[in-house]
Amino acid sequence: MPPRGAHPSARSGPGAASAAGAGSPGGRSHRDGRPVSFAGVSPVIAGMSRIGPVFTPAELRGRGYASALVAAGSARARTGGAAEVLLFADLANPTSNSIYRKLGYRPVEDCVVLEFV
Repeated sequence: MPPRGAHPSARSGPGAASAAGAGSPGGRSHRDGRPVSFAGVSPVIAGMSRIGPVFTPAELRGRGYASALVAAGSARARTGGAAEVLLFADLANPTSNSIYRKLGYRPVEDCVVLEFV
């Protein structure tokens, strides 16, 4: 089920598996006892939760591990009381952006981080 009210922001920057960490702030996919993907899920604060970071090693991508974790984390955040589930996506990564849209996320704003030195 897509996360109703999910609003990802976009900013530049950084399958047959079991998801672990149901009571933890994130989840991990495992295959043959090895972690193959990770997705963090923040606690619900002020009705919002954030997904991220999300990571799968390059050699294990394209198998749906991270997609399953993002979907499960989003659902867990919603059932945990989040009215909005947020994530930050790299605009230069069409693969992750396509996956997030399929999961029900939609872009709402672009962010830029400026550092003054």
